Amino acid sequence: MKVGKTILMRGGMKGISRLFKKPLQIIGACLLTTQLVAAAPIPSSANMQVLPDFASLFEQASPAVVNISTLSTPKNNRSQFYGPGAEDLPEIFRRYFGVPMPDEPSGGRPQPMSLGSGFIISEDGYILTNNHVIDGADTIIVRLSDRSEKTAELIGADKRSDLALLKIKADRSLPVVKMGDSDKVRPGEWVAAIGSPFNFEYSITKGIVSAKNRSLPSDSYVPFIQTDVPINPGNSGGPLFNMEGEVIGINSQIFTRSGGFMGLSFAIPANHVDWAVAQLKEKGYVTRGWLGVAIQEVDRDLAESFGLDKPMGALISQVVPGGPADKAKLQPGDVIIKLNGRDILRSGSLPMAVGVITPGNDAEVELIRNGKRKTLKVEVGELPDEQSSRTERKAKPDTRNRLGVQVETLDDDYRNKLRLGENTEGVVVTGLTSGVGRSIGLRQGDVITHLNNQPVQKAKEFEVAVRKLPKDRSISMRVVRQRQPAYISFRLTD
Repeated sequence: MKVGKTILMRGGMKGISRLFKKPLQIIGACLLTTQLVAAAPIPSSANMQVLPDFASLFEQASPAVVNISTLSTPKNNRSQFYGPGAEDLPEIFRRYFGVPMPDEPSGGRPQPMSLGSGFIISEDGYILTNNHVIDGADTIIVRLSDRSEKTAELIGADKRSDLALLKIKADRSLPVVKMGDSDKVRPGEWVAAIGSPFNFEYSITKGIVSAKNRSLPSDSYVPFIQTDVPINPGNSGGPLFNMEGEVIGINSQIFTRSGGFMGLSFAIPANHVDWAVAQLKEKGYVTRGWLGVAIQEVDRDLAESFGLDKPMGALISQVVPGGPADKAKLQPGDVIIKLNGRDILRSGSLPMAVGVITPGNDAEVELIRNGKRKTLKVEVGELPDEQSSRTERKAKPDTRNRLGVQVETLDDDYRNKLRLGENTEGVVVTGLTSGVGRSIGLRQGDVITHLNNQPVQKAKEFEVAVRKLPKDRSISMRVVRQRQPAYISFRLTD
């Protein structure tokens, strides 16, 4: 052998010895390795880690995801909406306070507003998205996966949880998502988001669940799911999927210093969504439970002073006079540690737990008072902001109204909410269809005081006045918006 000869010339008999020993060593090592492999247990399919199949998830789920855009008609058209003495205002005031200059377009042409995502939850066309995606819109446009576009009706919305329920007319059975159980989600699980970031439709991003039951300063009634999924503007309202292709949340917020996805992402849990959607379908708004207390976090020092073994619970710092907690004899200094058997580990957990209780039902409150445990029953009330702020409720408009406007009589609750004087009389706009009301620029929360030069002080008076409006003639309407009165003029063709 050429190799053996070379070794012999260089190393004599030792070289030959090494030549024949090495193959034996190699063969022996191979035999040993084979034995070790044969002796090692073969991993079962249950123990093998399978990489997530995001491609199949996208193919399965994306047809039910939609793109949402909105249009808003400019409200600064002088021929329609103007204040007293507008023509006499100095130019700087006219420019900066919304009165169009002669060389400025007064238009009235719809302008694009927000852009976001949503998903279909029923074959007949119900769609979920974020409230902030459609808030203030005159027209809501839904683009389906086949690129067809439909105008959506706003069925209801909830500002607190940032949810909106839309409805489009379906001429066929639409693809729908499968809703999952967000209570079963575990930190560390793979998740994926499908949406339209920066108007790039049907984009998928992935990550893991970072935490559950997050309470954010601006949304204390939603137990958010925190993820590291890249979320950008345009993803709002889109679905968050688990690896089974089920929606476990709605992408709602990002915490970022850059303005992009480099931060924390938060999604509204699917179980909270189911609870809210049932109310939105039924009445167009969401009612929440209320205890009538101000609370704060319990830190280590407070825990020691209140006789707790560790920081836990929600410390009552104030009881609202006449509220549910006051009637049940709860006191400042009480530390609520359980509600209906559910542990309250942090103060932020209490509003979430109370909010889902139907007003009028009893709740069992376990608390620590002067170092001793005590259990009380409280009849849960309705959250006052929602009780008095029906301007936030997207009630179903009365389709028989020629203007497509639904109103309620202006009462003291509305006056306080809208910060109006006690002498202001009129009706509050609480719902709008895509009819005349929207086209002339009315918004929810506007107060109509006069219609066709006649005062209207009650909802019934308004309905009677609408029925008597003339056709093909200019009609005036006096509206108070943000405490500023102005007139709108319009015509009816039917």
